[in-house]
Amino acid sequence: MNLDFPHSLLSTLMNYNWRQHVQSRLKSLSVSESEDSVLFRVLTQSLVSVGILATDVAAETHLFVWAIPLSMAGATWSWHGRRRRNVLTKFALAIAMLGVLAIFFSRLLSNGQLNDTRLLLAEFLIQIQVLHSFDLPRRKDLGYSMIIGLVLIGVASTLSQTLIFGVMLLVFLAIALPVLMLDYRSRLGLSTANLERATLRALNIPALSKLFLVTVVLGLVIFVGMPRFSGYQLRSLPVSAQIQLAEKFDNQQVTNPGYIRQGRGQGEGVGGQGGKEKSDQFDEQFYAGFGDKISQNGRGSLKPQMVMRVRSQAEGFWRVMAFDRYTGQGWEVSRNAETQTLKRPAWLYQFYVPHGITLNKTKNIVQTYTIVSELPNLIPALAQPKELYFPTSEVALDPEGGLRSPVPLSQGLTYSVISEVPYRDRTLLQKGSTHLKPPKQSLYLQLPPQIVSKVRQRTEEILATAPQPLVSTYEKSLYLGQYLKQQYTLQPDIPPLEKDEDLAEAFLTKFKGGYPDHFSTTLTVMLRSIGIPCRLVTGFAPGRFNPFTGLYEVRNTDAYAMTEINIPKFGWFAIDPIPGHELIPPSIEEDQTFSVLQQFWKWVAGWLPPPIAGGLAWIRAAILGAIQWIVAKPIAWLIGLFSQGWAGLFAGLGIATGFGFLGWLAWQGWHKWRYRRWLKTLPPMESLYQEMLSWQAVQGFRKHPAQTPLEYAKQSHGLHCQERAQTIQEISNAYVRWRYGGQTPPVQPLQQRLRVMQKSAQTK
Repeated sequence: MNLDFPHSLLSTLMNYNWRQHVQSRLKSLSVSESEDSVLFRVLTQSLVSVGILATDVAAETHLFVWAIPLSMAGATWSWHGRRRRNVLTKFALAIAMLGVLAIFFSRLLSNGQLNDTRLLLAEFLIQIQVLHSFDLPRRKDLGYSMIIGLVLIGVASTLSQTLIFGVMLLVFLAIALPVLMLDYRSRLGLSTANLERATLRALNIPALSKLFLVTVVLGLVIFVGMPRFSGYQLRSLPVSAQIQLAEKFDNQQVTNPGYIRQGRGQGEGVGGQGGKEKSDQFDEQFYAGFGDKISQNGRGSLKPQMVMRVRSQAEGFWRVMAFDRYTGQGWEVSRNAETQTLKRPAWLYQFYVPHGITLNKTKNIVQTYTIVSELPNLIPALAQPKELYFPTSEVALDPEGGLRSPVPLSQGLTYSVISEVPYRDRTLLQKGSTHLKPPKQSLYLQLPPQIVSKVRQRTEEILATAPQPLVSTYEKSLYLGQYLKQQYTLQPDIPPLEKDEDLAEAFLTKFKGGYPDHFSTTLTVMLRSIGIPCRLVTGFAPGRFNPFTGLYEVRNTDAYAMTEINIPKFGWFAIDPIPGHELIPPSIEEDQTFSVLQQFWKWVAGWLPPPIAGGLAWIRAAILGAIQWIVAKPIAWLIGLFSQGWAGLFAGLGIATGFGFLGWLAWQGWHKWRYRRWLKTLPPMESLYQEMLSWQAVQGFRKHPAQTPLEYAKQSHGLHCQERAQTIQEISNAYVRWRYGGQTPPVQPLQQRLRVMQKSAQTK
């Protein structure tokens, strides 16, 4: 054993010139082939810039605009250094990217944005793109930038709530089409010199414009007709960043900015915490029905403005508050002291909301709310919320099912709700409310004693006018609501009530109408007078649906009050007695798959003259009826056949198999007919050549797209017999002479040769 070996190895290593070795290795590295097309680089950079700008506009943060000039500077740097190895630059960029990654994770954990990370991820991706733009020597590096631009426009689509994103999307598409064309040319290795000298002509602007229009039209059609399956439930729902509370949460307080006026304190005016019930003018911005105490003796009107945007799987009444105690001129929550505080874990934005058990069929509906202008600390949601994703550590649940926030809902706040919404089966509710005997001391039967007999007498007189005797409380409620709609009128100019005057009594006997919310109050009082438990509920109508954004745009003028009746074991159900509204408010339907198409039709019909809209509606109904008769009924019959035991099962399988086989035959026949029709449109020689290629493909000898006709013919000599290969050679030669030489080929003899070849192949 040589004991001097370690010493000799160490000596060799010390004497080795490592610097020279590294330099020689770097010199041996070949510079990657760079992309020389200035146009391709400029358009790719523009594509990324549009993606960055769209994300910034959609997020309404103005945090990412800085990335556009920096990215442009990086693209300029990379263009001038595209022929160099840029080893130091690559090393610095790698270090910078690791630093950006560390910053991303630190912000992710420190801000607690584990539930909705879209903005943080977008910012991280933009930072990576800025660094990446300083080293773009190759085409595939430009491909990375194209993908980043596509991802950013996708992020912007999830954040956007206005039509501004539509403009950005069209600009992105207009740039993407020539970028894809140039990318394809670069992949094929085609020279771009002509493109640099004659840009407009080489890009073929007319053809790209037609492609742009076709893409936009197809995209709109797909968007409108795309089915929305409501059974798909997201669990990582959009929600704003964590809001830190400055003081202890008072769950009994309702903070409505409309109650804080110049010269008044909290709660003075039309209602609010500890509010005084007195005549006053409505606040022009804030609805007066949001408070633990409200007065309906105010006068005035709201100045329309958007307050929130809602993305929901079904439209409905965005419920805010409910009131159980009637004061004669307003309402209050009598059990406000029983409001409970709900807490969530620090690592999860999800609140579990206690709710009652019902025998009724329900459906989970996901909603996401974005506040556009300031609202009270009351959280709108569809009825029966069971999960709330909200950016505070605590929320409150009042005894009437309303949700409260520790802070007012400020502009830009986003939260999500999953509600267990009950179906409204009129037959079931009618049966369930036929023999109800509520307790006499129920909170939802409370009325001032001095008006009970008068209101009851008037209510019974109205019920006596029904064509048939009404037995169930649900039918009585619907009839009374419809009666108020038809027999009483909206009167925005009625004078304020006197100090001891009752609103419902004055509505029925003195004014014969009143403000919109007066209708709901009067219906609630009438139902209570005949022993039907009910309460007043306030909230927002669905608002105007925007078919392009998929959002319900809700205004302050959409806020109003309705009556909720209680049917034991089935829950609470709202009735809307206000003229001009539907008696049964918007609710879930059995099928919301094509809800966007339905809403888009309503939007289009609203712009058309009534005769045209009526005619189109008739055509639409006829088409849907025909589809149902031709498709839906046979499918329902076949499904019913499967449920009729073993005999029905085998019969159904046999019928389904037979229909499937007939459908396959029809498809094959249609495909052959289209192919023959296409061949007839071609010149004779082109038709003959394509027929030969098609027949060869069926036989298993398909022509490769990269092969020329003569290469394909030459290959056939090694695959077929001499006679067959000779026929292919002659047809291919004739096609090439006709296609590129302008010679007139002998088509008929060649057709006979093809038929003979086909027959000989069939006999073998």
